[in-house]
Amino acid sequence: MQTKRAYRFRFYPTPEQAITLARTFGCVRVVYNHMLSLRSTAWADRQEHLGYHATSAALTALKKLPDYAWLNEVSSVPLQQTLRHLQTAFVGFFAKRTGYPRFKRKDGPQSAEYTASAFRWDGRSLKLAKMAEALPIRWSRQIPKAAKVTTVTVSKDPAGRYFVSLLCDDVVAQKAPTSKCVGIDLGLSHFAVLSTGEKVDAPQIFRKHEAKLAKLQRRLARKQKGSARRAKAKLTVAKLHAKIADTRRDFLHQLSTRLIHENQVIAVESLSVSSMQKNRCLAKSIGDAGWAEFVRQLEYKARWYRREFVRVDRWYPSSKRCHVCGHVLPKLPLSMRHWSCPECNADHDRDINAAHNVLAAGLAVLAHGETVRPECMNDDVRRLDSVKWESLSFREESSQQILL
Repeated sequence: MQTKRAYRFRFYPTPEQAITLARTFGCVRVVYNHMLSLRSTAWADRQEHLGYHATSAALTALKKLPDYAWLNEVSSVPLQQTLRHLQTAFVGFFAKRTGYPRFKRKDGPQSAEYTASAFRWDGRSLKLAKMAEALPIRWSRQIPKAAKVTTVTVSKDPAGRYFVSLLCDDVVAQKAPTSKCVGIDLGLSHFAVLSTGEKVDAPQIFRKHEAKLAKLQRRLARKQKGSARRAKAKLTVAKLHAKIADTRRDFLHQLSTRLIHENQVIAVESLSVSSMQKNRCLAKSIGDAGWAEFVRQLEYKARWYRREFVRVDRWYPSSKRCHVCGHVLPKLPLSMRHWSCPECNADHDRDINAAHNVLAAGLAVLAHGETVRPECMNDDVRRLDSVKWESLSFREESSQQILL
């Protein structure tokens, strides 16, 4: 399957390259903040909407000013790309997908994007514009020879680490189709409970480092602002945050890749993580779990490998519905982890039962192309007899009895 795919590597710049990158990051940040201020002021004062072309013309004029002559010392491509990123941010804001664009901080993550005219890639080394030498990249994996690199993004995180991301037009090798399906119930006591009965323990990565992080943050708070010791303490805190994030990301990638490779259909409940985090008692644990990132990984990997990924409506009563007979309990307290169905006397583990229902609802969505909500779950929808796999996109020849 032809797709866009990014390969991310760490690199260790030479002193000269570090200086060039620092200048580039600074120029990108200044241009972004200046144009964000310009667009905000134009709308507030004159109700005028400035788009990409207007900010591009403003950047050309800005470079001609003596006070901003240093913008000409770096490649012009990252500066133009940051204008496109600003335009994308405003498009997302007006479409109500994201919040209003925010100014970039000097001590936050830094990045610069280069298109094909500003870098040279020969399959073995990468050289950026305004640099005399190729970047000393640590190649942790090989980039396919057939992949065409279209965009290069260089970044520096708060922990002081440099990364380069190569966006390629790549062909993803397809996995053999399988008849396996899985429903996933996400939680806190267990990160994920599968309809197969498997329970994946929550790694609780942040919780394991919380005491050490609090200690380092107290040390940071005692340092004098602007001192070298404060900068050193701040870097130590950032490195621990980076370790936590890297460990969590690795766990999510391993689990999502395994589930995609093993199953043809993956169904997961659609969760409103931002709303759930308003509960102060659970917000830290929910943030530590990384549900949203896990679902995002499942979704794009399913596209890569031609798997079926289904989001089940969040209001579907997956925990309260008996997956054997379809009876729905009027109430099921969160503390009740096991229950017996009063209709068919089936004993249920709360989470495994929910995973079964999520899978059944996902298969119903694939078969009917409709959202499964409580009010539409009548007897005809609840029991789908002899739904053939041909109705699903992977075209298996066998048929199965699906009970919702």
